Amino acid sequence: MAKIKNKKLRVIPLGGLDEIGKNCTVLECGNDIVIIDCGMGFPEDGMLGVDTVVPDFTYLVDNKDKIKGLLLTHGHEDHIGAVPHLLQKINVPVYGTKLTLGILQRKLEECELGFKPELNVIKIGEIITLGDFEAEFIHVNHSIADAAALAIKTPVGMVIHSGDFKIDSTPIDEQIIDLTRFGELGRQGVKLFLCESTNVERPGFTPSEKKVGESLVRYFEEYRKKRIIITTFSSNVHRVQQIIDISIKHNRHVAILGRSMVNAVSAAVQYGYIKIPDDTLIDQSEINNYPPDKVTIISTGSQGEPMSALHRMTFDSKNRFELSSSDLVIISASAIPGNEKLVGNIINALYKRQVTVLTDSQAIVHVSGHACADEIKILHALVKPQYFMPVHGETRHLYAHKELALQMGMKPCNIFISEVGRVLEIDSHGAQFNGTVPSGSVMIDGSDTTDIGNVVITDRQKLSQEGIVFVSATIDTEYSEVISGPEIVSRGFIHENENAALIAEIKNTARNAMIETLNSGSLDFALIRTNVKNALSDLIRIKTKRKPIIITIIMGI
Repeated sequence: MAKIKNKKLRVIPLGGLDEIGKNCTVLECGNDIVIIDCGMGFPEDGMLGVDTVVPDFTYLVDNKDKIKGLLLTHGHEDHIGAVPHLLQKINVPVYGTKLTLGILQRKLEECELGFKPELNVIKIGEIITLGDFEAEFIHVNHSIADAAALAIKTPVGMVIHSGDFKIDSTPIDEQIIDLTRFGELGRQGVKLFLCESTNVERPGFTPSEKKVGESLVRYFEEYRKKRIIITTFSSNVHRVQQIIDISIKHNRHVAILGRSMVNAVSAAVQYGYIKIPDDTLIDQSEINNYPPDKVTIISTGSQGEPMSALHRMTFDSKNRFELSSSDLVIISASAIPGNEKLVGNIINALYKRQVTVLTDSQAIVHVSGHACADEIKILHALVKPQYFMPVHGETRHLYAHKELALQMGMKPCNIFISEVGRVLEIDSHGAQFNGTVPSGSVMIDGSDTTDIGNVVITDRQKLSQEGIVFVSATIDTEYSEVISGPEIVSRGFIHENENAALIAEIKNTARNAMIETLNSGSLDFALIRTNVKNALSDLIRIKTKRKPIIITIIMGI
């Protein structure tokens, strides 16, 4: 592709900066847009009742005619989890490797799009043309198979997006990251490097996935008389394969529990990334038919998710089998920031049941899928970019990555620490930030795909802290008289039977506010509700120093 004079490349992160998860980056040039990843994030502590958090797609919806495609680096939820929400708003072609799209396909089957999505399987090394862009998928190692970096040729130069990666010299599938290709692109010239920052604060190299397998072999032998339950990320098919292989060598049957685990394993088996001999798998209903030393359970729940298989095994008394001292639970994952309390609750409950528990703080039962500092330095040395933007990390990770780039010899003026929604423009004259686009987080509650909004979250927080007071009354509209009520119902505010005097005062205040409004000649029910609410808010604040939500229901006859 020949470079076009005066063209500008706009780089717009819609997620993945100042946060872990929700990864999504937009490249825009002229009338063409490509999207890199479209992930979900975990709700923060204050997001009561929120199930998932996805990027704000306003800018993409407003520019939907420009979008040439969505490029997916790999199949983790923080990179593909928001794709169904995007496709429910706009129909865009999706490009990814075989396993990535296999996992995505199963997610899309659970939602109603009203059309058949265009999913295009791309082979590693294949180059596709998307308007002004040419995209190449480059093999990298990660904690999921079929992961890729992206080399995207644009009218202003080459852009490389690392995706999530590590340099594993002994990968389970024996396919080492293609450092040669990164070096070739670096020699040809790279305009902009977008590189993940998750483990940049950790020195050295991330251990190989095979270290986990070696450790698991030891624990299968040490606890050979126990039933072994291993919870890990459902997408880590290489680890699942190791667990299955070790179980077979120890004459154990394997049960797969949890919807996301079943879906991921099914996709991996279908596309040849996991191989399971016949008669190895058993159904959940068959687990109690075998002695503990003949069963391995691979389950969801490594992050303490309330609806996960491990959570149900731990807390649900109606579960088909109970965990006890005859079980070993291995949590083969590290807690994602924000999930530590959920994981801790499960571990504490397991100990109360006399279950033996192993975590990554006690044993090598988990290794990261992300590169540490020395691996990141290798990629920087190979790519040799003119400009650099750290991505995929909280604020401290981005700044630590900036320091690493400075150590590698980059000029400070060529390093750009961005924010979600901030636009970086690159042309033949240089690179600079220029404005912002609509951005942020959309909070998803249940099956509703619309943003529940900060107002709802604020109400939920207030309900959890202050409670609610219902006031109901009936007014005779002909004579402007209160003929019934007001009745008071309190939930989460005070106990009505133990606070009879305050309830009586609330009733009198509400009644007086209604009578005063009616005596003024107004039958405006909205005004009556407002006056009652204001009067009660003042009373309750003085009497209790609290601010419950007040709901006033006025009926007329």
